[in-house]
Amino acid sequence: MKRSFPATSLSHLALCLLLGLAAGASPGARAQVPGAAAAVPPSAEYIAAHTRWKGSLDAFANADKERLPGNDGVLFVGSSTIRLWTNLAQDFRQVPVVINRGFGGSTLADCSLFARELVVRYKPKHVLVYAGDNDLAEGHSPLQVLESFARLVNTVRAELPDVRISYISIKPSPSRQALLPKMREANNAIAAYVQRLPNSAFVDIFTPMLGADGQPRPELFLGDRLHLNEQGYRLWQSILLAHLPATESQPAAPVISVARPVDAAAAVARLPVGAATPAEPALPPGVQAAPTSPPAPVSPPAARR
Repeated sequence: MKRSFPATSLSHLALCLLLGLAAGASPGARAQVPGAAAAVPPSAEYIAAHTRWKGSLDAFANADKERLPGNDGVLFVGSSTIRLWTNLAQDFRQVPVVINRGFGGSTLADCSLFARELVVRYKPKHVLVYAGDNDLAEGHSPLQVLESFARLVNTVRAELPDVRISYISIKPSPSRQALLPKMREANNAIAAYVQRLPNSAFVDIFTPMLGADGQPRPELFLGDRLHLNEQGYRLWQSILLAHLPATESQPAAPVISVARPVDAAAAVARLPVGAATPAEPALPPGVQAAPTSPPAPVSPPAARR
């Protein structure tokens, strides 16, 4: 079955911007990231998010004190779909070290802010990311979802350049059926971005979770029509199993420059229609830059799912 999220002008433009910005960063700038990051005080955004998720972050820290996971494992990070996968390690028992760092209600923007705490500190060999639907539900645009994923990739690759990164596509939940067009757009944009990244993969779970009528399959969800039931997790397990052998004996990822912060939304606002980016030719005639808007006010954790 082919993917059901067609190419869009948004994903083309965003891909050009993100790759162009990444390519523009010099190797010297990349090498300065760890030290530079340590010298910069936390942003107001980070402090607010840390306060919001202090309970989850403290729980992870306490678990690490009891038993710190080994390095070179497979790490899952993301929202409640990951957090509620309580038998994750058993479902992928062929992998020696499986780490679950899902925190319920989180956005991809949250995951990017805590990439060092939740990903880098464990020095995994493979990171699988699932988040993004909460971002869309809060009013973020597909381009902003892509930007958050790019920030996460940049943060992780700046300190772990050889790590494999896989993005699990946004799932089509019956309770969020109105967001399906934006989900397709965000999935398509991230798929195009990942295709150009070394040692990375896009895992399409969106298409298998649609029925013959093109709508979300309700039998895969709990009564809230948002979270996966056992059948839904079995489907995910069957799809992800094909991606986990890639964690064994992977060659080192080519060195890429990922040090410069990616602000695709701001870049789109400044880019003239049809202007070329450093990495790509000019946009085809008629392709318009997608309008950007600030995200909606962030809901408190209790309102997120």
